[in-house]
Amino acid sequence: MQSLNLPNYNFRYKLIDDRKYIFDQFRKKYVALTPEEWVRQNFVNYLIDEKKFPQQLITIEMFLSINKMKRRCDIAVFDKFGKALLIVECKSPKVKISQNTFEQIANYNIKLKVNYLIVTNGLSHYCCKIDHSNNSYKFLQKIPEYEEIKNKE
Repeated sequence: MQSLNLPNYNFRYKLIDDRKYIFDQFRKKYVALTPEEWVRQNFVNYLIDEKKFPQQLITIEMFLSINKMKRRCDIAVFDKFGKALLIVECKSPKVKISQNTFEQIANYNIKLKVNYLIVTNGLSHYCCKIDHSNNSYKFLQKIPEYEEIKNKE
C-alpha cells in the first residue's frame, strides 16, 4: 500500500482468494484492504498512539440515518458519557480533498453536532473546530490531543 503522511504502524494481514485483508481491531475482523481502509486504519492508530485518544471511546464505520438515507461515518470519537466529540472522514490517497468532502462530513455533523471535524486522505489532514453558537468554523494548525478536546467540552 501507498506510504502515507502518518507514522508507520504494524498490522495483521491475510490473503483470501488473492485479495489482501487487514485486521480491524475495532470490528474484530479482517476487512478488505482498500486504499480508503488503509487510510482509516492508519489514521485511527495515529489518534490512539500519537494523540492519546482512548481506544474504547472510538467507533469505526458508525451508521447514521440522515434524511431517511443511511450513511457511514468513518471514525467517531466519544467522551466517557457517550457524547460524540469528533468525527473523521477518510478518503483514498488518490482522492483530492475538496469542498464536497467537507460538505459530506458537515452533513454527518447535522446529526452528531460534534465540535471537531477531520478530513484526511492519508497525505493531507484538515481539522476544523466548529462554533455552533456562531454557526462558524475555523481550521486548526494541528490535530488536537484527546485531553484538549475532552477538556473543552
